[in-house]
Amino acid sequence: MEPSQSSLPAGLDRTEAHRDYNNSMHNQFEGSILQGGQTFNFDGWVFSEPARCEDGLLTLSPHCSQDEQDRHLSKLPCADGAAFNSRLREHEPQCLPNTRVDLLKQIMTWSNNPSGTCIFWLNGMAGTGKSTIAQTVARACADQNRLGASFFFSRGRGDLSHSTKFITSLAAQLAITLPTLKPYICSAIVQNPDIIQRGLSDQWKHLIFQPLANLKELSLQLQVFVLVIDALDECEGEDDIRLIVRLLAEAKTLNTIRLRAFIASRPETRIHFGFRAISETAYQDFVLHDIPQSIVQHDISVFLNYELESIRIAYNICEGWPGDAQIRLLCQRASELFIYASTACRFIRDRSWGPYDGLSFILEDDNRELDEMYTGILMHSIINEDRYRRYREKISCEVRQIVGSIIILFDSLSASMLATLLDVPVHTVCMRLQFLHSVLDVPTSQESPIRLLHPSFRDFLLDQQRCKDSQLWVDKKRAHGDLFVSCLKLMSKHLQRDMCNLRLPGALVSEIKDGVVKDCLPLDVQYACRYWVGHLEQSNVTLRDNDQVHIFLRKHFLHWLEALSLIGKISDGVLMVRSLADELMVRGSIYHYVLV
Repeated sequence: MEPSQSSLPAGLDRTEAHRDYNNSMHNQFEGSILQGGQTFNFDGWVFSEPARCEDGLLTLSPHCSQDEQDRHLSKLPCADGAAFNSRLREHEPQCLPNTRVDLLKQIMTWSNNPSGTCIFWLNGMAGTGKSTIAQTVARACADQNRLGASFFFSRGRGDLSHSTKFITSLAAQLAITLPTLKPYICSAIVQNPDIIQRGLSDQWKHLIFQPLANLKELSLQLQVFVLVIDALDECEGEDDIRLIVRLLAEAKTLNTIRLRAFIASRPETRIHFGFRAISETAYQDFVLHDIPQSIVQHDISVFLNYELESIRIAYNICEGWPGDAQIRLLCQRASELFIYASTACRFIRDRSWGPYDGLSFILEDDNRELDEMYTGILMHSIINEDRYRRYREKISCEVRQIVGSIIILFDSLSASMLATLLDVPVHTVCMRLQFLHSVLDVPTSQESPIRLLHPSFRDFLLDQQRCKDSQLWVDKKRAHGDLFVSCLKLMSKHLQRDMCNLRLPGALVSEIKDGVVKDCLPLDVQYACRYWVGHLEQSNVTLRDNDQVHIFLRKHFLHWLEALSLIGKISDGVLMVRSLADELMVRGSIYHYVLV
């Protein structure tokens, strides 16, 4: 029995199907990438996305019109917020005048040296100011018209946490920085219409390396352009990190242009492995925590004086506050960690406490270091008034659930979206976060994403040896398991056939009016569709026959694929299905035949 055309979910085209619809729903899911677009075969049904290139267009003249070049260039997916000057990073700090003087001079000297090493690796422990230095270097190079491109990785921020759009984002920026490069990149897109589905090596070769090698403008041969890559350690995938380092090192063989890469990261083993795999002559490194303590203390003192003076003016406090002795004490507490100083200043500035109480809290404990400060801030958010002490256990559970979810999310969510996902009132989310502005970026609007201010806060909460209070420690596997269950519940509630009411089998996403998909698939539901498998992988959930995953797949498998197609993430669905099949096998499930 063949299903009728009208029974097809929106976004699915009918081809020859010879098996019973009910039996075929879960028997086969096989993806293939075709030139001109993406097509995913599901037991004789074709699940398709709009074509990504012009049919029959195999070559592109370097002299084609700007409009045509821009049209091809727009096909490159770019990670939102990756560039140093993106809207997302608008308020990120730069080094203050008279701080990091010698280090910045060394970096800029390297970046201007045509015969220098290909890579400058700045490494340092968490909280030592790497991202601020990277932001400063990117701005300085941009002001000199020598910034080729920039990419600031960030764990838990969607496309910024992995390398999928790394090369394409760099290529798109390079095409703007070097207009003469644009036609070569566009030609590569046309000649390789499936380039965005290829691996990093192929993307680097066709979108960056070969276009740069083909440049014929003699004036560029003497110029040095810099790629700024921050927080490489926050990129998912150890193999991808090593590959990125190797690919960037290949730039030293270019004769048409001098391309350099500034990389900032923690000194993790997987990063060290990446650099050991390339020639020692290809890079130089600088270890931040090897800077003499006197210099670091001076820079932190300058920072504290600047920030506290800004707070004094904002609160109309008399001159002389808080005094040299208090600033010296804060400097000593910070030791060599800029993150301590910046977190302390954010806490002192927070209107929930006010500068006097905030400063007293920071200084009241002689042994208060970074972990103790994080503990104190969290405890203040749980017990901020005596009248709420009897609700301590309930409030601490809510804080751990809400904050624990924020720090492990694969992408940022707003207060309203997080409330929907966790199935708690939005006012509860807002109440539990109102005293945490010193560690979380909590916007005034409930519709704007909440972001982690520094990864050291996540590290602290997930480490039971550092976060010793059981009310605060976040069990990573359990938290992922809870989010996995929340995602399943949310999808089960919203997903259905033809959820956008298109009434047109085989409709292309490009033909759907703006706003329709978002109205029918809110961002919280989109998050659940994209990341439920990821949360499952990171959890300790046991899979068994007829459990919630089995029930969900039997009832909503095609609906889930339809949702992914509508939000343009069907290719991610292929990878998730493969990952899910692996999980089912590894965890001893007897119903893995569902995905075979």
